Amino acid sequence: MTVILRALETAVPDTIMVQPQVRDVFAAQPDLTRLGRRLVGAAFDSSGIETRYTALEELTVEKAFDNPVFFDQKQMQILTPSTKTRNELYAQEGTKLFVEAARKALDAAAGIEAADVTHVVTVSCTGFFAPGPDYKIVRALDLDPAVQRYHLGFMGCYAAFPALRAAKAFCDADPDAVVLVVSAELCSLHVRSSNNPDTIVGSSLFADGAAAAIISARDLPVEAPALTLDHFETVLTPVGEESMAWNIGDEGFEMVLGTYVPHIIDEHIIGALEPLLAHDDSLQGLEYTDIEHWAIHPGGRSILDKVEAKLGLTTEQLVPARETLRDYGNMSSATVMFVLKNIMEQPASDGNDRICSMAFGPGLTVETALLTRIGARSAEAGAETTANASEKTGATDDDAAVPADLEPILTNAGA
Repeated sequence: MTVILRALETAVPDTIMVQPQVRDVFAAQPDLTRLGRRLVGAAFDSSGIETRYTALEELTVEKAFDNPVFFDQKQMQILTPSTKTRNELYAQEGTKLFVEAARKALDAAAGIEAADVTHVVTVSCTGFFAPGPDYKIVRALDLDPAVQRYHLGFMGCYAAFPALRAAKAFCDADPDAVVLVVSAELCSLHVRSSNNPDTIVGSSLFADGAAAAIISARDLPVEAPALTLDHFETVLTPVGEESMAWNIGDEGFEMVLGTYVPHIIDEHIIGALEPLLAHDDSLQGLEYTDIEHWAIHPGGRSILDKVEAKLGLTTEQLVPARETLRDYGNMSSATVMFVLKNIMEQPASDGNDRICSMAFGPGLTVETALLTRIGARSAEAGAETTANASEKTGATDDDAAVPADLEPILTNAGA
């Protein structure tokens, strides 16, 4: 029995954050020291990000809002609302993203209707409320009120994989199951001005977005690009528990990104892949480059650089991850789903259709997945995608301008 991800759709808020504009706002904050301003410039300029999206309409320089809560555009000052205020907005705006992504995925799943959904799994680490997003989705999409609901909360950037693994388990146990997995993160709710390098890096990277997938083993024709969910593995590295964390503070959630994170990944990524690849005899002895597609969670530019170099991957194999980072930033758990969607929509090629995917998060936890792309687009349908990809292949020339003394701080960019 083959479990298939039959539809994968994404959603982002309306407000766009242009990276140079956001950099200038953060660099102009009155509480910054001279070193803090240097760190802001270096972190934002070396991020590999051009645009991000936010659910906070106030986070724009285009217009001013009366009685601002998060950003006073008139004074160009980032404000410090309480965690309660931030979480209330999460419940309001997060629900919109959860429902939008879920509706799009259900609409895109040929042969599957709302009444067919048997399980809903939601994922998020940027807020809490009850009844939660799983409940909101059931009501908004008029799903069966008896649908089984699960929520994976506060796991961090790797949480999409436990959700997909749970969906596969449900389908393995019940061949008629239809699982809706939805991840939505509002990371921008927790931005703040600070001289702390961890906070500065987080401010330069994190953004808002959602992704939803329909997973089932039902015997239905595959009419569009889809993914078979082959195998999943989890590895805890022997070090790194204190290097990556996500804590609740009085003025929002606080990210810890230790400077040693990229080094931990560099040292342990091959060991983390071994149990995953051991599931398939056909992959034994192959070079990593022989697995055509690599869906790496783009926690930050330095993380992608480390993965590419350690595994000897080609520039082209990291294009989906770098494009996602460039266009959307790091949306925590939803981000790797954006990367997978990028790969699903690529044109057919002469290579194989296996996908190796990885995400990293608090612990330090490494989640991996082995998938196979089926029903891929024709080369003609994807000609434009191929042409665009050649222009979007990684770090820019500006990356070389990062001051050498700041590199150890900036290399922590990767939850």
